[in-house]
Amino acid sequence: MAATPGIVVREVGLRDGLQSIARVLPTDQKLAWLRGAYDAGLREIEVGSFVPARLLPQLADTAQLVAFARTLPGLLTSVLVPNLKGAQAALDSGADQMLLPISASHAHSLANLRKTPDEVVAEVARIRAERDASGSRCVLEVGMSTAFGCTLQGHVDPQEVLRLIAAVLDAGADQVGLADTVGYADPRQVRDLFERTFKIAGDRLTCGHFHDTRGLGLANVMAALDTGITRFDACLAGIGGCPHAPGASGNVATEDVVYLMHSMGLATGVDLDALLRLRQQVAGWLEGETLHGSIWRAGLPKTMLATHVESVSA
Repeated sequence: MAATPGIVVREVGLRDGLQSIARVLPTDQKLAWLRGAYDAGLREIEVGSFVPARLLPQLADTAQLVAFARTLPGLLTSVLVPNLKGAQAALDSGADQMLLPISASHAHSLANLRKTPDEVVAEVARIRAERDASGSRCVLEVGMSTAFGCTLQGHVDPQEVLRLIAAVLDAGADQVGLADTVGYADPRQVRDLFERTFKIAGDRLTCGHFHDTRGLGLANVMAALDTGITRFDACLAGIGGCPHAPGASGNVATEDVVYLMHSMGLATGVDLDALLRLRQQVAGWLEGETLHGSIWRAGLPKTMLATHVESVSA
């Protein structure tokens, strides 16, 4: 891709997607998925998570995926880390970004990481110190989970979200994002919380992570886009969910997010046709699993097809 894309879509299917599926996808298929996503133009890919294999055997080969990803020019490789030990593994692997989730819901935080939110803030500080001592340039990103509500706790106070955002930035996070982990958010909520978070985080607020559990995923992407967010997590075929958040199904589908942006004339650097071919391939590997998304079923509208033809002819 010659030009820097205006919208960044980070593909998270190899981590967020596969962690929600019981089957263990063979490493060679994951490598093909990774290569296919890269060939389609995606330049940020979350390839796995450094968690104990006994907890998530689906992600036990994360180090192998990072090693392969590092051979792909211009690719920013992300991994999820739950704690300092996971961060040390990420630093050893050479990953470009490590994402540490912190939950604004006390109940979800205990279920997911076995720590209170403030204990996770302290872990952020330890990870930052470890990163700095190692001389690594790996970006430390904190994702604020359950920022819009929680299936375990219910209501999540926006003031608590903002308090924790300020705390993790003070602890040394390079950047932060807001996540609708269980698909509770509506566009008005999204717009309000992102606007309030920008006042605290400024340009360090860099990502929106939305689930389409209740059909509002793309509407929430649009609401975040309207506040100035230009980077979104998405999952091929709309799979994914948190094992410790009951009912948290279905990230926004990568192909639908890319289509949304292209339909409005916003560049992503992604070849949508190639992405849809990859989706078909992944669907074969995941036969029997519940997949989501709309554009793969409906196809591109004639208006967009005509635009493509005119662009090629020009």
